[in-house]
Amino acid sequence: MGVSFEKIDGTVLIDFETRPTPTPTPDQERIAKLVDPGFGRVFTDHMAVVRYSQAKGWYGARVESRANFSLDPATAVLHYAQEIFEGLKAYKRDDGGVNLFRPDANARRFRSSAERMAMAPLPEPVFIEAVEQLVRIDRDWIPGGEGSLYLRPFMIANEIFLGVKPSAEYIFAVIASPVGSYFKGGPAPVSIWVSENYTRAAIGGTGAVKCGGNYAASLRAQAEAIQHGCDQVVFLDAIERRYVEELGGMNVFFVFDDGSLLTPPLGTILPGITRDSIIALAKESGTRVREETYTIDQWRADATSGKLKEAFACGTAA
Repeated sequence: MGVSFEKIDGTVLIDFETRPTPTPTPDQERIAKLVDPGFGRVFTDHMAVVRYSQAKGWYGARVESRANFSLDPATAVLHYAQEIFEGLKAYKRDDGGVNLFRPDANARRFRSSAERMAMAPLPEPVFIEAVEQLVRIDRDWIPGGEGSLYLRPFMIANEIFLGVKPSAEYIFAVIASPVGSYFKGGPAPVSIWVSENYTRAAIGGTGAVKCGGNYAASLRAQAEAIQHGCDQVVFLDAIERRYVEELGGMNVFFVFDDGSLLTPPLGTILPGITRDSIIALAKESGTRVREETYTIDQWRADATSGKLKEAFACGTAA
């Protein structure tokens, strides 16, 4: 099957070339891996890849064997961190069908991230088609029960040069990993360490972008949390160091005694797909939801008085 990109009424139509791997994982080995895959350690047989250059635009869309990329030591992503990614899941239904959860929302956020990082914006239909093509060819890797297939779309700057400027070439790819629970032992309460020494983002920065640099910058604070016996870190704002923002990899919600929810407003935090879904579903059910600032002192006082009943965090991976 050849590859083509064309527009009809403004809609991008994509034709992916499919090259099934000549050495698929044996059934018995795959089944054994799906028993307890953990998180992000087991990978499927294929990946979807699309390339970009200023001269050609997006080209070469295909699904092929999962394999290494060959990168020159001067490849831009290695020096200037032009890189973005997404995370979404495919779930196996009881009737054997497969569902993706809001891939259109991930596609929009991916495009927004690309624009902020001065990268070539990927057409949203291309993003969705790449994800769907990979799920189709590797659907046997989707665990049953509480498991899911975690999909990782990402894009890297692929031009070879040294110099601070946007790359003229990019690789977009999607890989997949069958997963169980993000936390060892499955869903359970997690302890939180409030970071006083590190912040995640500031106004005008990349806090709302899903890029690797944001996560790299959170690792020292996460390590500090673990050193203090906690599972996760929560960040405060970068200016006053008192407004709660988000966890290292999750958005946060607070539940009050009147049944209402509060979550920090967008701007310096990641606009989570799960966060957005919770807000929409809560409002639809009649629950009052506030997107407002909330200080660490308020958190402490409300927890002590009983006004705050619980707090929870959310994200696709977790």
